[in-house]
Amino acid sequence: MAVGLALVAALFLALGSVLQQKGTLETSAGADDPRFLVQMLRRPVWLAGAVSQATGWVLQAAALDRGPLALVQSLTMLNLVFALPLGARLTGQRITRRVALGALGVVVGVSLFVSVGSPAKGTGNPSAAEWWGACLSALVLVVIFVYIGRRFQGARRAALLGTAAGFAFGLQGAVTKYFVTLIGSGVVALLTTWSSYVLILSALVGLALQQSALKTGVLAPAIGSANVMTLLTGVFLGITVFDESLQSGSGSQVPAAIGLLLAVVGVGLLAASDAAGPPASNPPDSG
Repeated sequence: MAVGLALVAALFLALGSVLQQKGTLETSAGADDPRFLVQMLRRPVWLAGAVSQATGWVLQAAALDRGPLALVQSLTMLNLVFALPLGARLTGQRITRRVALGALGVVVGVSLFVSVGSPAKGTGNPSAAEWWGACLSALVLVVIFVYIGRRFQGARRAALLGTAAGFAFGLQGAVTKYFVTLIGSGVVALLTTWSSYVLILSALVGLALQQSALKTGVLAPAIGSANVMTLLTGVFLGITVFDESLQSGSGSQVPAAIGLLLAVVGVGLLAASDAAGPPASNPPDSG
């Protein structure tokens, strides 16, 4: 059940990312002008993308409630593969040989990691110290990559801002896994738990950074870098916070690690490629 939910979530997340990029490219404010984050809210295509993204997040949450963090994050990373043909159709992305090889690496790597590694569930109630460490580490990494990313343009900017978004989304995924266990506890419990507010904050930060990466007009580096960091952050937090582990029998850890590495290399190829058509011209904002 977790596998199916994660794959459907990946499809909705892919469609949402492409529609949101189309919406951000239609705003009149430039990439360095934060007003585009307000202008995009008046674009119907961006709002449609937001609905698709929200659907993907709900499905991802359901998958996290049924499966290990590392497994779900690995499968939802496939949204990049779904996004490429959608981007070619809707925002003029070019699928080059490097992009095709990168997508193949993602598919093969994730499939190997999931089938051989078989991430296993750990604890459902990590300690406060583990959560503090996870949140502070994510915050520091986000700040560093945003600071560096704003110094570049084009694909490098997209990759660096996407990386920062990936750290936020990785933390969001980990907190979501804990949050879903509290849903049946009532409204008061949800309003008084720290996880509700960290979940909202990490989602908003990730969203703003992802839109900034998409605003560059280069889809593959924006989504690719976010995906690889979301995956790596999810795997790392799954092991360090939730005490998850890879299947250890019959020497499966080595091929699982190879699969994960192959997926990372595949996303790296995508992130290094300027696989976009010319950015859409920015019309005057009518709202």
